[in-house]
Amino acid sequence: MKDFFIKKTLNNNLHNVKKEIFTSNVQTVGLLIDESNFSHSEALMKELVSKGIDSGNIKIVVYRNKFKDKKEYSYPTFGQKHVDWNGDVKITFLTGFIETEFDILISYYDVQKPILKLITNKSKAKFKVGFASIDKNINRWMINTALENYELFVFELFKYLKSIK
Repeated sequence: MKDFFIKKTLNNNLHNVKKEIFTSNVQTVGLLIDESNFSHSEALMKELVSKGIDSGNIKIVVYRNKFKDKKEYSYPTFGQKHVDWNGDVKITFLTGFIETEFDILISYYDVQKPILKLITNKSKAKFKVGFASIDKNINRWMINTALENYELFVFELFKYLKSIK
Protein backbone atom coordinates (compact mmCIF):
# COMPACT_ATOMS: atom_id res chain seq x y z
CA MET A 1 0.00 0.00 0.00
CA LYS A 2 2.84 2.38 0.88
CA ASP A 3 4.44 1.69 -2.53
CA PHE A 4 1.21 2.84 -4.20
CA PHE A 5 1.34 6.24 -2.50
CA ILE A 6 5.06 6.65 -3.15
CA LYS A 7 4.46 5.83 -6.85
CA LYS A 8 1.70 8.44 -6.93
CA THR A 9 4.03 11.06 -5.43
CA LEU A 10 6.77 10.07 -7.87
CA ASN A 11 4.46 10.31 -10.89
CA ASN A 12 3.34 13.78 -9.80
CA ASN A 13 6.99 14.89 -9.51
CA LEU A 14 8.24 13.42 -12.80
CA HIS A 15 7.04 16.55 -14.60
CA ASN A 16 9.64 18.57 -12.70
CA VAL A 17 12.68 16.59 -13.85
CA LYS A 18 15.29 18.99 -15.17
CA LYS A 19 17.55 17.68 -17.90
CA GLU A 20 20.93 19.25 -17.27
CA ILE A 21 23.81 18.85 -19.67
CA PHE A 22 27.06 17.52 -18.30
CA THR A 23 29.82 20.03 -19.06
CA SER A 24 32.63 19.62 -16.53
CA ASN A 25 35.01 17.09 -15.05
CA VAL A 26 33.57 14.72 -12.49
CA GLN A 27 34.60 15.78 -9.01
CA THR A 28 31.75 14.54 -6.79
CA VAL A 29 29.76 11.33 -7.13
CA GLY A 30 26.64 10.21 -5.32
CA LEU A 31 26.12 6.47 -5.28
CA LEU A 32 22.62 5.13 -4.51
CA ILE A 33 22.90 1.35 -4.24
CA ASP A 34 20.25 -1.32 -3.73
CA GLU A 35 22.05 -3.98 -1.70
CA SER A 36 19.00 -6.23 -1.69
CA ASN A 37 20.46 -8.07 -4.70
CA PHE A 38 23.97 -6.62 -5.00
CA SER A 39 26.85 -7.27 -2.60
CA HIS A 40 29.83 -5.60 -4.29
CA SER A 41 29.46 -2.00 -3.10
CA GLU A 42 33.07 -1.78 -1.94
CA ALA A 43 34.36 -3.13 -5.28
CA LEU A 44 32.13 -0.68 -7.18
CA MET A 45 33.59 2.20 -5.18
CA LYS A 46 37.15 0.96 -5.85
CA GLU A 47 36.34 0.82 -9.56
CA LEU A 48 35.28 4.49 -9.46
CA VAL A 49 38.47 5.41 -7.59
CA SER A 50 40.53 3.58 -10.24
CA LYS A 51 39.00 5.93 -12.83
CA GLY A 52 40.33 8.99 -11.00
CA ILE A 53 37.53 9.88 -8.58
CA ASP A 54 38.84 10.76 -5.10
CA SER A 55 37.29 8.37 -2.56
CA GLY A 56 36.55 11.35 -0.31
CA ASN A 57 34.34 12.78 -3.04
CA ILE A 58 32.14 9.67 -3.30
CA LYS A 59 29.13 9.64 -1.04
CA ILE A 60 27.25 6.35 -0.74
CA VAL A 61 23.82 5.48 0.60
CA VAL A 62 22.48 1.97 0.54
CA TYR A 63 18.93 0.63 0.43
CA ARG A 64 17.96 -2.77 1.82
CA ASN A 65 14.62 -4.56 1.59
CA LYS A 66 15.25 -6.06 5.02
CA PHE A 67 16.66 -3.36 7.26
CA LYS A 68 17.68 -4.25 10.82
CA ASP A 69 18.01 -1.34 13.27
CA LYS A 70 20.64 -2.94 15.48
CA LYS A 71 22.90 -4.26 12.72
CA GLU A 72 26.09 -2.37 11.80
CA TYR A 73 26.31 -1.61 8.07
CA SER A 74 29.40 -0.50 6.15
CA TYR A 75 27.62 2.49 4.61
CA PRO A 76 24.67 4.65 5.66
CA THR A 77 21.74 2.30 5.08
CA PHE A 78 18.00 2.86 4.94
CA GLY A 79 14.86 0.84 4.37
CA GLN A 80 11.25 1.35 3.45
CA LYS A 81 10.36 2.59 6.92
CA HIS A 82 12.61 5.65 6.47
CA VAL A 83 10.30 7.18 3.85
CA ASP A 84 6.71 8.05 4.73
CA TRP A 85 3.55 7.60 2.67
CA ASN A 86 3.96 11.01 1.03
CA GLY A 87 7.52 10.28 -0.07
CA ASP A 88 9.10 12.46 2.62
CA VAL A 89 12.43 11.23 3.97
CA LYS A 90 12.64 10.70 7.74
CA ILE A 91 16.41 10.37 8.26
CA THR A 92 19.03 13.10 8.15
CA PHE A 93 21.79 11.37 6.15
CA LEU A 94 19.35 10.57 3.32
CA THR A 95 18.01 14.13 3.26
CA GLY A 96 21.59 15.40 3.08
CA PHE A 97 22.33 12.99 0.23
CA ILE A 98 19.31 14.18 -1.73
CA GLU A 99 20.19 17.86 -1.20
CA THR A 100 23.84 17.49 -2.28
CA GLU A 101 24.59 18.77 -5.80
CA PHE A 102 26.76 15.91 -7.03
CA ASP A 103 28.35 16.18 -10.46
CA ILE A 104 26.95 12.69 -11.08
CA LEU A 105 24.42 10.54 -9.26
CA ILE A 106 24.81 6.84 -10.03
CA SER A 107 21.56 5.02 -9.31
CA TYR A 108 22.92 1.51 -9.00
CA TYR A 109 19.76 -0.56 -9.04
CA ASP A 110 18.04 -2.42 -11.87
CA VAL A 111 14.70 -3.30 -10.28
CA GLN A 112 11.83 -0.81 -10.33
CA LYS A 113 11.38 0.13 -6.67
CA PRO A 114 9.33 3.27 -6.02
CA ILE A 115 11.41 4.34 -3.02
CA LEU A 116 14.67 4.25 -5.01
CA LYS A 117 13.14 5.99 -8.01
CA LEU A 118 11.77 8.68 -5.70
CA ILE A 119 15.20 9.34 -4.16
CA THR A 120 16.81 9.47 -7.61
CA ASN A 121 14.14 11.88 -8.79
CA LYS A 122 14.44 14.13 -5.73
CA SER A 123 18.24 14.27 -5.93
CA LYS A 124 19.79 17.65 -6.72
CA ALA A 125 22.59 15.96 -8.71
CA LYS A 126 23.56 17.69 -11.96
CA PHE A 127 23.68 14.49 -14.03
CA LYS A 128 21.94 11.19 -13.27
CA VAL A 129 23.05 7.81 -14.56
CA GLY A 130 21.38 4.44 -14.08
CA PHE A 131 20.37 1.18 -15.68
CA ALA A 132 18.35 0.86 -18.87
CA SER A 133 15.74 -1.23 -17.03
CA ILE A 134 14.68 1.79 -14.95
CA ASP A 135 12.22 4.50 -16.04
CA LYS A 136 13.88 6.64 -18.71
CA ASN A 137 12.37 9.82 -17.25
CA ILE A 138 14.46 9.57 -14.08
CA ASN A 139 18.01 9.19 -15.38
CA ARG A 140 19.71 11.38 -17.98
CA TRP A 141 21.78 8.48 -19.30
CA MET A 142 21.17 4.74 -19.02
CA ILE A 143 23.62 1.87 -19.31
CA ASN A 144 22.41 -1.51 -20.52
CA THR A 145 24.37 -4.08 -18.51
CA ALA A 146 23.82 -6.62 -15.74
CA LEU A 147 23.82 -5.45 -12.13
CA GLU A 148 26.69 -7.77 -11.17
CA ASN A 149 28.91 -6.45 -13.98
CA TYR A 150 29.96 -3.25 -12.19
CA GLU A 151 33.32 -3.09 -14.05
CA LEU A 152 31.54 -2.82 -17.40
CA PHE A 153 29.08 -0.29 -15.98
CA VAL A 154 31.91 1.99 -14.79
CA PHE A 155 33.87 1.46 -18.02
CA GLU A 156 30.86 2.46 -20.16
CA LEU A 157 30.13 5.43 -17.91
CA PHE A 158 33.63 6.88 -18.23
CA LYS A 159 33.80 6.10 -21.94
CA TYR A 160 30.63 8.15 -22.38
CA LEU A 161 31.88 10.99 -20.16
CA LYS A 162 35.13 11.24 -22.18
CA SER A 163 33.18 11.43 -25.43
CA ILE A 164 31.06 14.38 -24.29
CA LYS A 165 33.93 16.50 -22.97
